[in-house]
Amino acid sequence: MGTAAAEHADRGHPEPPEAGPTVPRMVLGAQLRRLREADGYSLEEASAAVSRPEEWISGLELGRIRLKLREVADLCAAYGVTDRAACATLLGLARQANVPGWWAAYQDVIPPWQEPYIGLEQSASVIRMYETQTVPELLQTPAYARALLAGRRPPAATERLVRLRTRRQAILHRSRPARLWVVIDEAALRRTFGGGPVAFAQLEHLLDVCDLPHVTIQVVPLELASPPVPGGSFTLLRPPEPELPDVVYLERLNGAVYPAEEDAVISYWHVMNWLVVKAAPARATPSILLGLLRDL
Repeated sequence: MGTAAAEHADRGHPEPPEAGPTVPRMVLGAQLRRLREADGYSLEEASAAVSRPEEWISGLELGRIRLKLREVADLCAAYGVTDRAACATLLGLARQANVPGWWAAYQDVIPPWQEPYIGLEQSASVIRMYETQTVPELLQTPAYARALLAGRRPPAATERLVRLRTRRQAILHRSRPARLWVVIDEAALRRTFGGGPVAFAQLEHLLDVCDLPHVTIQVVPLELASPPVPGGSFTLLRPPEPELPDVVYLERLNGAVYPAEEDAVISYWHVMNWLVVKAAPARATPSILLGLLRDL
């Protein structure tokens, strides 16, 4: 067990479930969309059939909305589903989708717009990130996270957020870890949040993480022109079920955007692949981090 994995195990967090409610919710949404399309309903027609806004239909089909069992039964009736076994399968998925994930215990400090992302992150098989400002949350040390959050929340809430970030990192150390590929601007690594000792320990932690076979870290050096990525940082998440679409996550100052159009998702994959080519190769990352450590 490498240093990063050992330190995480020492924190005493049990390995959380690998899926939570997010995947059943997405599978349920995908199946309901197939039923709607098979019945020849447009979004507008489905909306009228169940007396709900089109945004609600679209949201449930993307797995972003928690459905009540009665609502699933109503949708089955609206789409002409008479097979009892098929209805029972959908209702079973709805029950699974309504079981809270472990992160529900932190609901008091999780913004509503971030809760879907945490669910997606905790169930993802592949996570690709481009970060321009800070070390990604999945790779932050507790002291670094605490320094970032200081002054923005009451101390008690800050500590709960630090614990939440630490527990989220369990996806990198479970028996079937998520595949994480991160591209970080060197400027983000040079920012000494919390002072020199905190920054030093954070860079050392990144060095340790580089040893994990399922984690790839690349750095965009300062001497290269910063890649012109509109909107800056973004995350791509691949669900574990092959029939489910990839998800784009764009965090903003007081909210988040989840572009769902297929063309938008594909464009972000192209940008990420381009960034991977522009950044220094992953094999150079340890030497870059060591150079940053010497500069502190």
